[in-house]
Amino acid sequence: MKYFLLIFTFSTFISCKQSTETVTSSEIKPSKLISLFKASNSNYPNISVHRGGKGLINYPENSLETLKYVNDSILAVYEVDVAQTKDGQLVLLHDKTIDRTTTGTGKVDDLTYNEIKQFNLVDDHGNETTFKIPLFSDVLAWCVKNNVILTVDIKKTVGQEVVIDAIKAANAEDNSIIITYNAQQASSAYQLAPELLLSVSARNNEEFERLLNAKIPTENMLAFTGTRLSESSLYQRLHDNNIVCMLGTLGNLDKSAAAKGEALYRQWKEKGVDIMATDRPFEAFKAINN
Repeated sequence: MKYFLLIFTFSTFISCKQSTETVTSSEIKPSKLISLFKASNSNYPNISVHRGGKGLINYPENSLETLKYVNDSILAVYEVDVAQTKDGQLVLLHDKTIDRTTTGTGKVDDLTYNEIKQFNLVDDHGNETTFKIPLFSDVLAWCVKNNVILTVDIKKTVGQEVVIDAIKAANAEDNSIIITYNAQQASSAYQLAPELLLSVSARNNEEFERLLNAKIPTENMLAFTGTRLSESSLYQRLHDNNIVCMLGTLGNLDKSAAAKGEALYRQWKEKGVDIMATDRPFEAFKAINN
């Protein structure tokens, strides 16, 4: 009788556990971006603005004001960098220090947000502005209000979970794509937030295989294929899996387009590139969409 009771109790526990897991899984609401960014669609933005806007006169990178400025002119997604201050505030900043992009100096994780707010942002040409390093929460709130999409680059000193929690707190799941650089990062991001779309590194077939072996659903993938053109077969394979392909034209490819003509952006699109991640958003947008 005692043995029977133990078996009954264990079976009941397993049944309840499985039931709870099923309910939890069914309660996950996928981001709208998962259904939007499909290779079979064509109504998603085809420009990704590097660092929220780079090289613009009087508009610094990773600035809320710059996001607003670019967004007034073109339809795009915005790649931004998220760092963390000494007092735990999430802010937009690419470098480990504030030296290059502000009038101040110091490592971001050695400064509180109130200390950082004393300094102004400067553009890539050295012009001081009245803009401040923005809080990630303020940027998310603006994105939710204006239906703007971010691709979020989490800096090495910040945990994925902290940033994902901030996205959830802002109800910005439908506005946020998490950038990952390898299968391990992609797997941990998926485990933390299976409802989010992930930008995954798939520069070649080997990297794509690693992602598949990590059991990350292809529906959660937006493929960053690197900063140089890949073989057409890779784009085709990703498209066969209904995955959108993003090419980083920032750097050499943007320079080639500036020197040889904007028609290069159209040529890259014809080769299988769906989204251009660029430092020349206005030129690339016009070339592809006009």
